[in-house]
Amino acid sequence: MKGQAGSKLILFTIIALIIGIIIGYGVGFVTAPGKTVTTTVTQTTTVPGGGGGATTTTTTTTTAAKPVTLTVIGPWSGTSAEYFKAVIGNFTKKYPNIQIKYISMRAEDVAKTAPLHFAAQSTPADVIITPWAWWIVEMAKKGYVVDISDLVKPDEYISGIVDKVTYNGKIYGAPFTMWLKPGFWYRKSFFQAHNLQEPKTWDEFLQLLDKIKNIPGIEAPIATGDGVGWPESDITEHFLITFGGPELQYKLINCEVKFNDPEVKQIFKERLVPLIKNGYFSEPIEWTQAADLWWGGKYGLYFMGTWITGRVEDPNDLDFFPLPGAKGIVGGADYAFIPKFTDKLDAAKTFVKFVATEGQKYHVAGPAGKIPTWKNIKLEDIWPPMQSVYKKITDANMEIVPDLDDTVGGDWQTLFWDQLKLLWAEPDQVDQILDTLTQNHPACSA
Repeated sequence: MKGQAGSKLILFTIIALIIGIIIGYGVGFVTAPGKTVTTTVTQTTTVPGGGGGATTTTTTTTTAAKPVTLTVIGPWSGTSAEYFKAVIGNFTKKYPNIQIKYISMRAEDVAKTAPLHFAAQSTPADVIITPWAWWIVEMAKKGYVVDISDLVKPDEYISGIVDKVTYNGKIYGAPFTMWLKPGFWYRKSFFQAHNLQEPKTWDEFLQLLDKIKNIPGIEAPIATGDGVGWPESDITEHFLITFGGPELQYKLINCEVKFNDPEVKQIFKERLVPLIKNGYFSEPIEWTQAADLWWGGKYGLYFMGTWITGRVEDPNDLDFFPLPGAKGIVGGADYAFIPKFTDKLDAAKTFVKFVATEGQKYHVAGPAGKIPTWKNIKLEDIWPPMQSVYKKITDANMEIVPDLDDTVGGDWQTLFWDQLKLLWAEPDQVDQILDTLTQNHPACSA
C-alpha cells in the first residue's frame, strides 16, 4: 500500500509541476513589454492514507519581461533632439525593459530611403516619426504600415489631426505634439531700443520695414531662412492665408483654386513680390544660421515656426505678430507609425501609445516650442513662453489650417520649395513660377 501511495504522490506532484509550467508560459505570453509580473500559484495535493488529509502549497513567481531595444527614427536633431529625449527618458522610467535607440533623420530623407527597405520586407526602424501625414497614408496603401486604430481615439485629439492619417476607416499614425507658424518673430529689446511697434495695418507693416531698414547695422528688415526651401514656403503660405483667407489654403490644396488664378496672382504680385524686389527680405540663408544672425541684430524680423522659442538665448525677450488682418495660421503635428516589418510589435505599440498620450506632456513642458494635440493635457502643463504664444493666437480667434506643401506632399512639395527659391532670386518670373506650380499640382491634373 505504501508503494501505491508513493506512486500516486509522485504522479500528483508531476501533474502539479506540469500545471505550474503551463501557467508560467501563459503569463509569459500576456506580459506587457517592459513590465514585471508577479504570479501566485496555489496548488492543493491530496495525499492518500494518513487520514485522507490534504497538503496546500503556495508558490510566488516573479516574471520579468524580456529586455527589448527599439530603434526610433525622428526628425529632430541638435537641441530639438534633446527635447524629444525628455520623452524617451520618461518612457524608459515607466518601461525599464524597453530601451530606445534614437536616430535623427529629415522627413525628406526618410521618404527616400525607407520605401526601399519596405519593398525588401525590412525596416530601418521599429517606429518612425514624421510630419508628413500624406506619406504615412501612401505607405499604408502599399501595405507597409501597421493599423493602430486600437491605440488612437480620435475624439481625444484636436479636431482633424487624426483624419490626416486615416485611410479606409483605419488609423495608421499616432499624433504627437503640434507646431505653429504664427508670424514674424522679433526681440522685445530690439523693438524697445528703436521705438518700434507691432503693425496693425498693411501700411503700418510697410512703415515698420522701412524703419528697420534704416537702422545702422541692419542688413535687411526680414531674415529669409533657407535649406531645402521650406522656410520660403512658410512665408508664402502666411501671405496667401492672410490675403485670401484660411479657406484659400484648403482650395489651393485641393486645386479648387489654382496657383495661376487671378486672385492668387494678385497676392503674389501686389503683396509678396514687391517686398522681395525692394530688399525687405534678405538673401536666403540656412535657417539655423539665419536665426543666429537675426538674434544677433543683423535682421529685425524672422518668420519661423514656434520651435524658434527653444533656439534663442532668452525666450522672455521674444514676441511675434502675424501679418495685419490674418485670420488663420499654419499648424501641424508629427506622427508616429509602425512599419509592418518590425519584429518588436508589442514594444513598438507600447511606445507609440505613450508618445501619443502622456508622453506629449514631457515634450510641451520644455522649450521644444510645441503644444499638445492630446486634449487631456492642460494649458498650465505647457512651457510658459509657449503659453503666451498660444494665448495670443486664441485671443485673436485665429483658425489653425494645415500646411499646404506638407498636405499635398510628393514630388510637388519639393517643386514648390524650388520654385519659391527661384522667386526669391528672380521675382520677375512670378507668372512662369505660378504656371509651373499649377501644371504639376497632382489635384489639378487628376
